[in-house]
Amino acid sequence: MDISNEQVSAHPFLKALYGDDYYPEEAVDRGRAILLRLCARIEAERPADLAALYVLTHAATDEFNDLQDDDFDIETVAREEIAEEFWFVAQAYGFADADVEELIATRDW
Repeated sequence: MDISNEQVSAHPFLKALYGDDYYPEEAVDRGRAILLRLCARIEAERPADLAALYVLTHAATDEFNDLQDDDFDIETVAREEIAEEFWFVAQAYGFADADVEELIATRDW
């Protein structure tokens, strides 16, 4: 998956979760892939406003919901780390006014 945003391509997504034995590496890899797919979609679709961005972030949040159902316990540390990553993505693509709670509004974790 090619990401042209250099800030995003250099970012160590979910770094705190990789460093914690509580989280299975395979599940964290899947979470990282969700975030990278979100970035690719943002680059491909170029959302014109926050409403369009939120459609994309909600779809990615739904993927995290499914990941949690499979084998990933998204508890406090993971919730905060994932939310920060969504906020990072929004900022990296120029959505400085994005609301972190709205970015992940469809979460069930």
